[in-house]
Amino acid sequence: MSKQTLSFQAEVAQLLHLVTHSLYSNQEIFLRELISNASDACDKLRFEGLNNAALFEDAPNLEVRVTFDKAAKTLTITDNGIGMSQQEAIDHLGTIAKSGTKDFMGKLSGDQKADAQLIGQFGVGFYSGFIVADKITVESRRAGLKPEEGVRWTSGGTGDFEVETITRAQRGTSIILHLRDDAEEYLNAWKLKQVIAKYSDHISLPILMEKEEWKDGELINPNDENGGRQPGGMVKTGEWETINKASALWTRPKKDITEEQYAEFYKTISHDHEAPLTWAHNRVEGNTEYTQLLYIPAKAPFDLWNRDKKAGVKLYVKRVFIMDDAEALTPTYLRFVKGVIDSADLPLNVSRELLQESRDVRSIREGSTKRVLSMLEDLAKHDKHTTGEGADGVTDVVSEEDKAKEGKYTKFYAEFGAVLKEGLGEDFGNRERLAKLLRFASTTSDTVSVSFADYKARMKEGQEAIYYITADTLAAAKNSPQLEVFKKKGIEVLLMTDRVDEWALNYLHEFDGTPLQSVAKGAVDLGKLQDEAEKKAAEEAAEAFKPVLAKLKEALKDKAEDVRVTTRLVDSPACLVVQDDGMSTQLARMLKQAGQQAPETKPVLEVNAEHALVKKLDGSVHFHDLAHILFDQALLAEGGLPEDPAAYVKRVNALLA
Repeated sequence: MSKQTLSFQAEVAQLLHLVTHSLYSNQEIFLRELISNASDACDKLRFEGLNNAALFEDAPNLEVRVTFDKAAKTLTITDNGIGMSQQEAIDHLGTIAKSGTKDFMGKLSGDQKADAQLIGQFGVGFYSGFIVADKITVESRRAGLKPEEGVRWTSGGTGDFEVETITRAQRGTSIILHLRDDAEEYLNAWKLKQVIAKYSDHISLPILMEKEEWKDGELINPNDENGGRQPGGMVKTGEWETINKASALWTRPKKDITEEQYAEFYKTISHDHEAPLTWAHNRVEGNTEYTQLLYIPAKAPFDLWNRDKKAGVKLYVKRVFIMDDAEALTPTYLRFVKGVIDSADLPLNVSRELLQESRDVRSIREGSTKRVLSMLEDLAKHDKHTTGEGADGVTDVVSEEDKAKEGKYTKFYAEFGAVLKEGLGEDFGNRERLAKLLRFASTTSDTVSVSFADYKARMKEGQEAIYYITADTLAAAKNSPQLEVFKKKGIEVLLMTDRVDEWALNYLHEFDGTPLQSVAKGAVDLGKLQDEAEKKAAEEAAEAFKPVLAKLKEALKDKAEDVRVTTRLVDSPACLVVQDDGMSTQLARMLKQAGQQAPETKPVLEVNAEHALVKKLDGSVHFHDLAHILFDQALLAEGGLPEDPAAYVKRVNALLA
């Protein structure tokens, strides 16, 4: 039999060091991870067995067995699932088999709680066994291989591991934990049952343990019944009993499931350390029959913005596991949603390709999307709900359930609001519902809490548009010169600082009949909010300033599409805007930073004819330099950089000298 010693991938060695130094703040979680892996192995066999029944060999009933040996100080978790070949054991147990390994290691912080959450997210829960064990032995044989092609993998959780070929009659995997002295409590049937009931009760496979019964100790004096006995103890009977409910949680009636059970099930399927914000459990009947159990997490995963990463809910067909991350069942902008969908109509051999084309899948996708949006609307409705007296003196009574929802939408939006905005461009049918769920900061509120409906309710009489500005940061948005006239007149402007805003708002031109208007696009037109005297003064200033404008256009012809007098500026000398249908300079910058092609568009320079610096232009011997400084300062004010920073500095220095 061959035996070889191999080194762990460097990232695994680092991970094991963290694990063995009590990474998990909750030690018992190792059992949840290992039983979850065993269940997954059985699910994989069930799926592969659809096309190859011979893989079940002579053991068609899938199960997980938990045994312990007090004398040897070992705890063993055995499944009769798909098993591993020798090469698979080397690949799966010696490396973190994920494309995000580098990201994973970069995220490890030494914070027990945060790092514990990451372990599960990366599918490396196996290593959690080293929390309680100073050595782990894995014995396995892949379904379909000969008994002589089994494998034994052994490691003490340090720098290397041993692999050897063994004979194993039973397919599947046994994980043998050689427990440390401080983990001997897991050599107790009562303790194991308690942990399994807490974390793994929903596993749809039977989890079996050997029955125990009390046996009195031997008589001290065999001839004297009253002389006393040796200490008694629990002894194994040789019978096996199922210690979990062994029915998939989502198949049980809602009334039979506690909030704690829902939360624990979420933690198991998502490998999240925190409880979810909310969930919905429904059986849908009609043309398409399915059960959905959908969760909204409390925290965003670190790779939320990786749109290429597979994300989605788990798909089951008639309780048979089909696939993780069935992205066809939820739209990309809801990729943060976790959960299970169990269809009664899809074929058992459904593939990812078939999912894209199935009418039933489209129906499930639409139903799931509506359900998630309903959950969010419910949270948003209760976000500001407070108890108090109404106008009629009747005190509102808020239920405990409603009280528990207060503030949850704000938490959700801080984590996932930017992703939700992607739906404006992806989900035309739900665009109006999504628009109502969006929140922004504004010139009257630094917190991201203002909805379009809130804004509309506060609009000034005669105001005909919802005004907004996009910028890289809140400070840049608040201090933009383009807001000056709006601040002077007390008109609220929404401040949008997410990178996705500019793109998303290309798909939303109005809200509830009121157009959306960027204050950085087109000429400012405050309509009825601007009195006739102001309009007349602006027209006269533009007329008087015509000769200077002509010279500015000539001086800046390579940089600016046009130069014009504006009424939007109060304290600043100039600002940059784009035409109504043009791409903003901020979006063009973002595209270039992302390495994408952005169309070459020149902005419009708007100048404040009343500003001292602008007045200084007329007749100045430094006209050309002043014109370029004016343009570059306007670019700096909106977060951009001059094309030639050295030339800008040189011009400013020359004027200061």
